[in-house]
Amino acid sequence: MEITMLVTGLIVTAFFLLVRSYFLKTRSSGGKTNPKQHQHHQQDQEDSPEIPLSVNYHFTRKCNYECKFCFHQAKTSFHLPIDDAKQGIRMLVEAGMKKINFSGGEPFIVDRGRYVGELVRFCKQDLGLESVTLVSNGSLIREPWFRQYGEFLDIMAISCDSSEPETLRDIGRYAKRTEHLKQLQLIHDMCEEHGIMFKINTVVCSANWNEDLSAMIETLDPVRWKVFQCLLIEGENCGDIDPKKMRDATDQVVTEEQFNYFLDTHKHIKCLVPESNTAMRNSYLILDEYMRFLNNTNGKKEPTKSILDVGVKAAMDNSGFDHRQFIKRGGRYKWSKKSSELDW
Repeated sequence: MEITMLVTGLIVTAFFLLVRSYFLKTRSSGGKTNPKQHQHHQQDQEDSPEIPLSVNYHFTRKCNYECKFCFHQAKTSFHLPIDDAKQGIRMLVEAGMKKINFSGGEPFIVDRGRYVGELVRFCKQDLGLESVTLVSNGSLIREPWFRQYGEFLDIMAISCDSSEPETLRDIGRYAKRTEHLKQLQLIHDMCEEHGIMFKINTVVCSANWNEDLSAMIETLDPVRWKVFQCLLIEGENCGDIDPKKMRDATDQVVTEEQFNYFLDTHKHIKCLVPESNTAMRNSYLILDEYMRFLNNTNGKKEPTKSILDVGVKAAMDNSGFDHRQFIKRGGRYKWSKKSSELDW
């Protein structure tokens, strides 16, 4: 009898200690009993189509180049006061944004790069944003900008569509007193020096679809080489546009066969990330210079109301954004230099 009571007492005590240990672990972890479960829950939240996980902010339409295929031409010279831009970015972060990509136009044309530099610093230093990236033609970028703002930037993407100066000039990727290919190499070297991931964007068009860029890409060795198919958008680069102010890209379009020929020519390059017109359409959350999402479901950019006026969710509801297509095209990747090993 005494032995039975002793055994029972030991079992009860062991059970009590087990429950107490579980309670303490739960309380110390803030109720997160399983880190993996919490990670999956966080992933599920980020996969929600209501979360603006990655946003492209085209804060200016002004540009010093005249690329024939451009689908975001200089209809206006407007850009928001920087405090308004910061307010909108903060709203996006509060809504769940993890990555912002600053684009144009040409981002460095506004206040000689100081405007975008201060936004880059704000995103990383004040908001702690996971990924801050920038797309530029590279012509106006200088080393002092890297010294002042480089530590806050994760990825610098430079647009380049050919390794031949004549082809670049024909496309319109050209400005006086600039050598695009030389500048491309200089920016690569500055990114290496300042620990920034270097990326190249290329648009496949009628002028370059049969060109082999392998030597250039292999020499520069970007972390990503994004290859786009030339895209027509009504009111931007085709259709009802003012020929005195805007450029018609109809003659720049390539067929699916030509686009695939370009991809097949470069299929051995591991960093290549292709994006056909189908993959691109509606898979980007694009903010214009007024912080309006641009809805492209009808083949033209139809702006929502500004997030500054109606909030992020209300604007997103009318953006036409296809979250599934965003995931399918590989919109999520290692976009922070903290999560990537820079091997130069």
